Amino acid sequence: MLYLAIDQHKNYLTINVRNEQGDVMQKGQISTNHVDLDDFFSTFAKKARKHRGYMAIVEVCGFNDWLLDKFKKTRCSEIVVIQPDNSAVNKTDKRDANALGALLWNNRKRLQGGQRPNGIRRIFPADPADAQVRQLANLRRHLIKQRTKTINKIKGVLNKHNMAQDAPTEIYSTKKFRRWITTAQLPVVDRIEVDVNIQSWELYDKQILEVEAELVKRSEVRSTDVFRLTAISGISAMGAITLLSRIGDIKRFKNPDSLANYFGLTPGCHNTGGKHRIGGITKRGNAIARQVLNFAVNHVVRKDPAMKAWHKRSKVDVERRPRGSL
Repeated sequence: MLYLAIDQHKNYLTINVRNEQGDVMQKGQISTNHVDLDDFFSTFAKKARKHRGYMAIVEVCGFNDWLLDKFKKTRCSEIVVIQPDNSAVNKTDKRDANALGALLWNNRKRLQGGQRPNGIRRIFPADPADAQVRQLANLRRHLIKQRTKTINKIKGVLNKHNMAQDAPTEIYSTKKFRRWITTAQLPVVDRIEVDVNIQSWELYDKQILEVEAELVKRSEVRSTDVFRLTAISGISAMGAITLLSRIGDIKRFKNPDSLANYFGLTPGCHNTGGKHRIGGITKRGNAIARQVLNFAVNHVVRKDPAMKAWHKRSKVDVERRPRGSL
């Protein structure tokens, strides 16, 4: 079997190919134009068939999709996608590709046996349906952020003239506020700025509704799971859809701790020389998923007296704990 490692960039691929004995058979760079890619993968696939196939390893990035498709079309037996390690001091594309190749070759037996590879933070790309939901969820988050910035610009104009106190309500998202801000007396330039931002605000509202409608449509096949999650206080339908797209197949997590670790919710630690230090959560998982869960926690703490009391006691215990101790 052959072992193909690729350090991926937009304009070129740095490759490192090893044989079953671990020797580097081929290395170098390939342009990502269609002709060069097709030529490389066609030649490599023929060579791999003579060696009973191949495995491939690549670091996760924002434009992996087409490369993963190339692997699948050339019958790659195992595709390993990993979280990149940015701790290297002397970092070059050739060294990265060689290091990836060594990781893949060292774990070949474990991968062939269906075991978890050592020294690799492996990532399993989402299936096409979940990938599209994730993309829509990211778009929705972006639009909400842009809408918030637009509203804050309107707030800035009001604060500039000390007019916030004249608003009919402190909640800017209400129809009452929008009617008022549309007719509020402002200097000419400020009036133009507010009117432009109001138009952007209305456009973002429309776009967010369109994205949410598409999210709901794509989540119909998992409506039972969505219903279960929305039964949890503080998790909305959009939050449930987002979480489900990030989780994928729940069976791939051995226990609840594995899921918490996947979301980056478990505390980091530094245990050495008999000293045990724990820190904050690792935050190595998806930020959107943590945001959804954070909203749910804040909602429960505000609405549930028992949870509020427990949270207060836990917070006091943490503050009293000596720094760096368990």
